[in-house]
Formats: sequence, C-alpha cells, structure tokens
Amino acid sequence: MEKRLGVIGIVVDCPEKTGTQVSKYISEHSSIIVGRMGIPYRQRNVSVIALIVEGTTDEIGALTGKLGNLEGVTVKSALTSKKFIE
Repeated sequence: MEKRLGVIGIVVDCPEKTGTQVSKYISEHSSIIVGRMGIPYRQRNVSVIALIVEGTTDEIGALTGKLGNLEGVTVKSALTSKKFIE
C-alpha cells in the first residue's frame, strides 16, 4: 500500500456553526494525522487549521472531500511526490 506525506490547510469561516463537524471529521481520520495546529483568528471570526498527514491518496481524499463539502469551509492539500510503501 503506497502512502504519501502532505499538508492540508483548512479555513473555517464560521467556527461556531461548523467547527464541531470539522473536529468530528478530523477525529474520524486521526489514523492518518501526524500533527495538527489550529489557530482561532477571533478578530476575523475564522479558524485556521493545518494538518500534517500520511496516508493513501484515497484516505487523504476522503478527509478533504468531507471537509470541503461543509458550508463555510475551504480546504487545500499538497502532497509530496515521494511514496512510502507499508
């Protein structure tokens, strides 16, 4: 099984509305998350989350797809070209 290392950037426009669902999806995919940093930018009423992930493209795509379908959530990902075999 080929795994990739990457980063997922998440901006939550209205954290009080969708923040709980974002956290739920991240928890559901915790097996691929290597690290997480979250910054509540209160002056702008947004939250910014950065995830370092290692997983198959299907696993990473499942997480970004769920997050991207939430209203007010913007998601971008970048994966390395290096593949790891497990």
